[in-house]
Amino acid sequence: MITHSSVAPSDWVKRFISLIPKTEQGFVLDLACGSGRHSKLALELGYQVLAIDLNTSPILELKHSLPIHLQNHLHVLELDLEQADFPLLPDAYPIDGIMVTNYLYRPHIQQLLDLILPSGVIIYETFALGNERFGKPSNPAFLLQKDELWQYMQARSDYSVVSFEQGYLERPKPAMIQRICAVKQNLIGLQLQNEY
Repeated sequence: MITHSSVAPSDWVKRFISLIPKTEQGFVLDLACGSGRHSKLALELGYQVLAIDLNTSPILELKHSLPIHLQNHLHVLELDLEQADFPLLPDAYPIDGIMVTNYLYRPHIQQLLDLILPSGVIIYETFALGNERFGKPSNPAFLLQKDELWQYMQARSDYSVVSFEQGYLERPKPAMIQRICAVKQNLIGLQLQNEY
């Protein structure tokens, strides 16, 4: 069986993760982290990581396989991300950046964006309409509409889009995807480009 941690991190996450500020107290939130392929990448790049999922067994397995110095920088929370109210994070976890891949729950997207501190970054990549031709997910509830991530960011005055893409992706397997990277209150002076 192939686990997420044995699969390479998303090229999209790898491309933009270095934009996330590294602060002494801040964390990178790996939302719906699965087995932790992106948590591991962030740890190896020197970030503190808060990994959240409904089932934390796979990420805890990864944590115990890491060197001690990396284990100490990986914090794991088991949370139902789809409960009626957005789950509150303890104040001990200021969020400098969020990584989300292959996960979509629309009711909490705005609250998720609210979590990020000024100059923080969101890196989001998931499946889009048309993916039903290639297999799962095929339920429209889990597929982004055309330009949907772009529209979420445009509806907010506190985010600037760094890059946005949507369409067919051949690797790691054929899929229709949509992905965005955006910075909150662009205090770090990023030179923004629109690949829309």
